[in-house]
Amino acid sequence: MTDFHQTGAIATLHNLTRRPVEEMERELVAFSENRPISLILPSLYSELEGEALPLILDHLTKVPYLKEIIIGLDRASEAEFHKAKEFFGRLPQHHRILWNDGPRLTAIHDKLMEYGVAPTELGKGRNVWYCMGYALASGRSDVVALHDCDIVTYHRELLARLVYPVANPRFGYVFAKGFYSRIADGKLNGRVSRLLVGPLLDALEKTIGPQHYIDYLAAFRYPLSGEFAMRMATIPDIRIPTDWGLEIGVLSEMRRNASQRSICQVDIADVYDHKHQDLSQDDAEKGLSRMSIDITKAVFRKLATEGVTFTSGTFRSVKATYYRAALDMIESYNADAVMNGLRLDRHREEQAVELFAGNIMKAGEMFLENPMETPVIPNWRRVNSAAPGILDDLRNAVEADNRND
Repeated sequence: MTDFHQTGAIATLHNLTRRPVEEMERELVAFSENRPISLILPSLYSELEGEALPLILDHLTKVPYLKEIIIGLDRASEAEFHKAKEFFGRLPQHHRILWNDGPRLTAIHDKLMEYGVAPTELGKGRNVWYCMGYALASGRSDVVALHDCDIVTYHRELLARLVYPVANPRFGYVFAKGFYSRIADGKLNGRVSRLLVGPLLDALEKTIGPQHYIDYLAAFRYPLSGEFAMRMATIPDIRIPTDWGLEIGVLSEMRRNASQRSICQVDIADVYDHKHQDLSQDDAEKGLSRMSIDITKAVFRKLATEGVTFTSGTFRSVKATYYRAALDMIESYNADAVMNGLRLDRHREEQAVELFAGNIMKAGEMFLENPMETPVIPNWRRVNSAAPGILDDLRNAVEADNRND
């Protein structure tokens, strides 16, 4: 039995029975006959040399229902691209690597720059955007999933549970967001979601009043997870943020483009751990400090488009309200950790809250200085209109790069 618990009009699908992955995969093989399924893996070359990605490939070689695997490869020289082709060559599924730094994809990017519709920043957002473009150009699938390449606790059950709600023709979901407990090595993780996003949304509601958008984000148990699946038909209309606001931005776009009844969240893992970012207290351009600013600005921008007026006084009130709410949540998380035999460093938690509180003001000041800033990449529907034939050019460039000649 699957439990559907309605929270803020977002259906939540729980992992109640720990159903065997092989059983789910047999169903997904049947679903994929009519709804072919692809997977996007946005990767840095350095991740090929880490511990997580080889483990992920070990599991993906056993996945029977994937029609295609699309790998976005960033920061790779020509020699490293050829090594990547060997590395991913053991995948039995049809797969293609987007060598984003290669001459062919660089030429595609330069052409889009001429039309004013190219990504302006390097990073995961640009990588994911080009992979989505190739998925559209390839035309091989009806469902596309995405997850990160630094998951050190990866199991193929994660992917099966992620795609199941969107691939099952008996369900009406067009988008599924993954969630999980952020517990690993006896520690409570997920500081940005726990100590920034949750109390920030609470502070905003207290300061500016109830907002449907705040209710929507608050309904997600882990809004910053990098795992989601969607129907291919939704991709042409999604604008991808170029900064650390990617996950919040995708949720915002799905709310704008789809009925909330067609959006769900799904429990995809009992244990989840990945590469952790430094707090970066001394450098606002790195780590969790940069992430917290980008995420906060993304929320402010979206609320502004819903008619909310912000002033310096508003941001000061949000900061003060946030700080009190976040400190109260540390008390709750500490009790939760002690009760479950987990470690939680109160000092580091409060350091994070102090940093995030300061960054709320920084994000507010940046927003007021440049309220028209839109660090999002145009959606593929607009890009294809501006540069007709560009998807064919992208597909041909990727195919040429992946030829073994």
